[in-house]
Amino acid sequence: MKKLNVPTQPMDVATNAHRRSFLRTVGAAAVTGGLLTACATADLQVSPDGARAAAPGDVITLPGGDLGILNYAFVLEQIESRFYELVLASPYENITAMELQLFQDLRNHEVTHRAFYRAALGSAGIPDLTLDFSTINFRQRTDVLEASRMFAEIGTAAYNGGGKYLTDPENLALAGKIVSVEARHVSIIREMQYMNQTAFAGDNIVVDAGLFIKLEPLEVLPKAQKYVREIIDARNLPTNVA
Repeated sequence: MKKLNVPTQPMDVATNAHRRSFLRTVGAAAVTGGLLTACATADLQVSPDGARAAAPGDVITLPGGDLGILNYAFVLEQIESRFYELVLASPYENITAMELQLFQDLRNHEVTHRAFYRAALGSAGIPDLTLDFSTINFRQRTDVLEASRMFAEIGTAAYNGGGKYLTDPENLALAGKIVSVEARHVSIIREMQYMNQTAFAGDNIVVDAGLFIKLEPLEVLPKAQKYVREIIDARNLPTNVA
């Protein structure tokens, strides 16, 4: 079994060009109401800096500090983006034009997040993961919406719980931009599931005087591991969980 250690050298989180492109994307998404805004084609063309594919059974050890938290986020973005690509590759039966557009928007956002982390982290990033969604029936609307909601909620809670460990203000600002988009994903998916009800900001996710739930990395990664065939070793990540 191969063990892959992510390099721990200092990292510039992104070039100015990548950062400007990324902020344009999440900035546009953050101000939309109701329907989500799809990313511009140019924003989807961030090319990876030498993508490396992992293999099932590999152990991928995340580093500590900011680099570890950013790679932790990259794990989640790889899962979400691939999930939406598969949703659109074979849409569930009787999907409406509105739902199809929404899933395209969600896909575009998550693909942009994934491309950003891949380009920003470069050789210090984790490999491309081997993902397994065999437990999800992509032909059933209920299964797809339930999985979509779950991924969005975990992603939002992960950013909320992990952001406090980022020490570089620029990294924290970028994470804040992304989590604002992820939270809007939660709302729109919940509205798709339970139209004209209160689920878009339900009591089980909006707590503590109106704040979204937050989870520590060691609470999130076991949930994510179900969909990753490599083993994610998070022992170096900071955490408050005893």
